[in-house]
Amino acid sequence: MPASPTSRTSATRWATFDTYGTLIDWNLGIRTELERLFGVQEAPRLLDRYHELEPELEAEPFHTYREVLTLALERLAQEESVQLPEGEAGALPRSLPDWPPFPDVPPGLAELRNRGWLLALLSNTDRDLIAASQKQLGVPVDLAIVAEDVGSYKPAQGHWKRFFEATTADRESHVHVAASLFHDIAPARELGLRTVWINRLGEEPEPKPDRELTDLTALPDTLEELVPA
Repeated sequence: MPASPTSRTSATRWATFDTYGTLIDWNLGIRTELERLFGVQEAPRLLDRYHELEPELEAEPFHTYREVLTLALERLAQEESVQLPEGEAGALPRSLPDWPPFPDVPPGLAELRNRGWLLALLSNTDRDLIAASQKQLGVPVDLAIVAEDVGSYKPAQGHWKRFFEATTADRESHVHVAASLFHDIAPARELGLRTVWINRLGEEPEPKPDRELTDLTALPDTLEELVPA
């Protein structure tokens, strides 16, 4: 069993990760439910609007992520004039425990552990939902900090502040890895942290991360370059 984070020395190397969109296929999970509820043809348009609604809700006075998912689906149906079937308002949080990791994620995380990196999840979610997603990852992590713990959503800096309080990690030995420029890369850069952007969607980087990858395949070597053992 790994030692508790607070017992490790500050020289230990930490890789922190966003979860949904970076490790777990968030788009697939949401799109699958939108297709089931509203039809395959409607799903791409609705998914685009969903991506706008969720951060709007996260910027409001704090809702749990389960509530965010539910409210976003309800608002989506109302605004887009599509019929949400009775009893389906909670479809997204119900389905989230089954959302799968990207295929490159379990081997990438396992290789990082083999190389001695400690792994932490800094996620805009709830405690019970991240526990379900950790089972999907199939690779143990050393620490998970969620929005429910800190009462705020990234890009607010509460997750990182709690991480450094819990670990006393050396910032020079820490890299943050994420797919979202808005939620993760921008605030991590504001904190002066090294960042690796997992660009799964072929987007343009703004702000620019320290490194850009398309998936986790090359991440172990990339982190070794940024923070040599």
